[in-house]
Amino acid sequence: MPQAGFAPAALRMVSISRPVLWINTLGTGVVGMWLVGSLWQWEACALLVWLTLPFNLLIYGVNDIFDQDTDALNPRKGSLEGARIRASEVRAIWVAVLVTNLPFLAWFALTLPPVALAWIALYAVVFVLYSAPPLRFKARPYLDSISNAAYALPLVFVPYALGDEPVWSAALGLMAWSAAKHTYDAVQDIDEDRGVGITTTAVRLGVRGVVGWSGAWWALSTACFALVSIPVAVVNALIAGWLLVGLYRDPRPATGHRLYRYSIAFPYVAGTVAGVQLVVGLTLGLYR
Repeated sequence: MPQAGFAPAALRMVSISRPVLWINTLGTGVVGMWLVGSLWQWEACALLVWLTLPFNLLIYGVNDIFDQDTDALNPRKGSLEGARIRASEVRAIWVAVLVTNLPFLAWFALTLPPVALAWIALYAVVFVLYSAPPLRFKARPYLDSISNAAYALPLVFVPYALGDEPVWSAALGLMAWSAAKHTYDAVQDIDEDRGVGITTTAVRLGVRGVVGWSGAWWALSTACFALVSIPVAVVNALIAGWLLVGLYRDPRPATGHRLYRYSIAFPYVAGTVAGVQLVVGLTLGLYR
């Protein structure tokens, strides 16, 4: 049982926010800023800070609250791959989510243009409804996957917040990529989800079906990325293809779990390729 005190409680909230996955929010926000044409803008600072602990605690804290039954059966929970919370922690998590997010949302309401606020609101609402009733997208096949396209929304609202237009081919490519990756990663949880009556896309399609579903979305993402950067598109296709072939050859949830570590590395590798190109290009003045 954790010790009482602010520091242990704060560390617990950091753990629940899954720091290894912050790249999916913070990294996307940084790329959104770079696509506007600047290595750094102070106007983006509050958004980027929000995309670390606060927003990830909203995503995963709310998810853990409503997934206690499935998490109790899932052997990978209680590790870096996800927290396993106790019922006694639910109130503290809700308080932490509100305390860390509401000040940022209030600041955004006062300082950002309406179009940016609309996309930020959509971003937050989709992730709450992914886990929370009554819609609970995560328990609805196909909607669970498609709703994860929201991970790409920082590529939309960060440019709008900075007074510019999004690069839509990059945003749409990341939306397709996120839908693919969500279902691919859900393969490892098929048995636990089926055991508590949750029908995800992975449960509905089965492992071989996921290969086709995620493969189609990753192919679409590759085509969109190619409109922005051929090297990023090539890296995306190679990693996605390798993950899909591995699952196709051994179509079991255990294979999904074995490959999950490489799936986690996917955005780090592809993001580094994209980021290095953007930084070099901006530094050398090769493009806006």
